Amino acid sequence: MTRQTYVEYIIGTPNNYTCTHLADHLADDISHDAVNDYLRRERHSAPTVWELAKPLINNSNGAYLIIDDSVQNKNHSQKIEMVKRQYSGNAHGIVKGIGIVNLVHAFGDDYHPIDYRVYAPDADGKTKNDHFREMLRLAFEEKRIEAQTVLFDNWYASSENKYIHRHGKFFITSLKENRLISLSKEQGYIHLQDLPWTDAQLQCGITVNLKEIPFKVQLFKVVATNGDIEWVITNRPPGSIDTGFVQNENKKRWLIERLHRELKQLTGIERCQYRKQRAQRNHFSCCYHAWFSLKVIARKLGKTLYQIKHSLWSDYLHNELRNPRVRAYQPA
Repeated sequence: MTRQTYVEYIIGTPNNYTCTHLADHLADDISHDAVNDYLRRERHSAPTVWELAKPLINNSNGAYLIIDDSVQNKNHSQKIEMVKRQYSGNAHGIVKGIGIVNLVHAFGDDYHPIDYRVYAPDADGKTKNDHFREMLRLAFEEKRIEAQTVLFDNWYASSENKYIHRHGKFFITSLKENRLISLSKEQGYIHLQDLPWTDAQLQCGITVNLKEIPFKVQLFKVVATNGDIEWVITNRPPGSIDTGFVQNENKKRWLIERLHRELKQLTGIERCQYRKQRAQRNHFSCCYHAWFSLKVIARKLGKTLYQIKHSLWSDYLHNELRNPRVRAYQPA
């Protein structure tokens, strides 16, 4: 039993991701226990993702780094290690699951994960923001990523993340509406929604202070066509950008949501039911490897990852429709 076999199983299976299912379809006489032992024995980890991504990314200063987390839903699972109740943006509520914090490199519409961390505070004592800073440090200082802009949502808009600014990089992120801001020391702090806006400020933003942030930021009030308001901040210099620019930049964050969806729908990253955390971690690593395998073929053929995955069993379906082995029951 090898990593290659397990990755190719993930790529090829349509919806079943169990040791028994894999063992039943291997040509060699490999048992369910052998597959289970492999997942519990190996020590695959996040650095594998960088090895896969490095030859594929456009490492230029026009690229972006995007950080967000995804919860692998385990609501119906029992006794799986690392499972905890946590907020899921996809479910818009609290679910039982395993969180993964992803760091994605994006250039244009192309994107690749370059690092990830499993959120398991009971095992390592680290918060999501700890993982955030650790992955960014490795990206800039060891991987030598040239991207100039980091995008993240309001969960990571923490005073602890001054690292980006100190490193000479730009960030764009959203704020929760309950954040306090100040136009000057004399005026004190007020809530975002209490701040008056002129037409010029709506177009070009306004310079503000945030509590516990030792530098000024540019605040933008982005109003959607349906009236929804998003508060966006950046450390770019005043007057260098406008609201339209911020909107376009902020939209790039959704590339990481595409990655999350593809990992769940095409690699079964949240379908693993093994109880031991080592088996879960190995499964996650192999799912990223499977994603890269689909990505490389999709790029070569000019297709989507979904088209590549679905084509694997399209011939089978064509044959079944031409000559069904099990025909629809018709009562006499």
